[in-house]
Amino acid sequence: MTEYPSIAAVDLGSNSFHLLVAREIDGRFQVLHKEKQRVNLAAGLTADMKLSASAMERALAVLKQFAATLQNFPHSHVQVVATYTLRNCKNIQQFLVKAKQCFPFKINVISGQEEARLIYQGVANNEHSEGNRLVIDIGGGSTELIIGEHFTHKLLTSRNMGCVNISQQFFNRGRLSEKRFNRAQIRAEQLLEPITASYKKMGWQRCYGTSGTIKALHAIAAQFDQNTLTTEVLLKIKAQILQSKNCDTLLIEGLSEERKATIAGGLVVLLAVFAQLNITELYYCDHALRDGLLHEISQNDEFDIRTRTIQTLSEHYNVDTQHSANICHTLNQFYQQLAANWSLQKLDLQLLCWAAQLHEVGLVINSSGLHRHSAYIVSHSQLPGFTQEQQQVLSYLIRFYRKKIKIRELKLCSAIEMGKFSRLLSLFRLAVLLNAKRQDALIPEVKLSSYADTLLVEFTSDWLDENTLMAADLAQEQHHLRKLNLNLNYV
Repeated sequence: MTEYPSIAAVDLGSNSFHLLVAREIDGRFQVLHKEKQRVNLAAGLTADMKLSASAMERALAVLKQFAATLQNFPHSHVQVVATYTLRNCKNIQQFLVKAKQCFPFKINVISGQEEARLIYQGVANNEHSEGNRLVIDIGGGSTELIIGEHFTHKLLTSRNMGCVNISQQFFNRGRLSEKRFNRAQIRAEQLLEPITASYKKMGWQRCYGTSGTIKALHAIAAQFDQNTLTTEVLLKIKAQILQSKNCDTLLIEGLSEERKATIAGGLVVLLAVFAQLNITELYYCDHALRDGLLHEISQNDEFDIRTRTIQTLSEHYNVDTQHSANICHTLNQFYQQLAANWSLQKLDLQLLCWAAQLHEVGLVINSSGLHRHSAYIVSHSQLPGFTQEQQQVLSYLIRFYRKKIKIRELKLCSAIEMGKFSRLLSLFRLAVLLNAKRQDALIPEVKLSSYADTLLVEFTSDWLDENTLMAADLAQEQHHLRKLNLNLNYV
């Protein structure tokens, strides 16, 4: 990076879209520009979890504004993440196609665990305290809870409850009552119950809250001369809310007009967290996901995080590291030979090598159906640093690295662009095949070239004549790759 470059973090949340532009000076960020637009995306989710046309229009209008602000920014200096609503809506691809037409930067849909990790990094880089700390972020559709120490998270979770969906479910049309509050809090506590024991066992010395909901509650608490939130203060706020019969008529000092519709749902969630985790005091922190993104852009640490994630998972399942290293070496050779013709990027090579490191994690379950077991583990594991799309692509590379390729199953995966994926999968399958004997001396040197939809593999003179089993395997692979509309030729 050049000296003091501007970088930008974009957070496409369930309630609001945020844009933060900053530059790093002597290890700290100087904020140059902020934009916040309320989109109410979560309110646009239909009963069958599809994003409504009106919600899409609101989101696209804001993305056009953000695109104008970021007009001269290089793509490497902009990080965009989408959270609960976009990761859960079933018509996400329809939205992403429309977004691409007005917003040139890649939108990374991230998992709840990845959202929690970034939130913690935002807090950790701006708040300094000794011992474990608990961080709570209440969004429109989900609530993230993280325990960590200094810059290292220890526990991460994302629960599918937020100020919008709880308000919609229990305070429909803004109607308020003690009975509705109690029902909502019981439901929120039920959603928290699976993680309560592990969080209380880990413990913490200080508790921080981030996000608009907690900021709003903190502002309301100021009328009681309170700088922190306690159960007593939250119950006072609840009593004030219940003085009204409807959210529309709320008149509470410190509560903004835009927060009226969702404050009851947000308060319910926080009361449930306090009750389940026995929290006595919560400090407000004005740093969260966007700040975590800024730090990762500035440190260019994304690859390091993902590499550490893969290494940790590989070690956990005791994979054959020498075998995976040999496959990676072969993939590197393939990349050097085909990168130009097939428009391959460094991330493509990295994804292939990560797949090589994890393609046998399923041995811990059974060697029969290894590819299915490995893909399941990768698909359902927490992978810090990975977007939802990257995790899906990684899982499907592993799912189909051997045996039949089921095109129908691939087409059901919204993250996969078939043209690029077909080329990556063909290279991965071929690299695994050439390393099947797991002996360095038996790995053949090959030359790859391509033209149109044909991949040509050239072996050294007489090698195939001396290795008839490999020739038979290649003939079978020829048949499998036709499913990807690729012709494999070998000599």
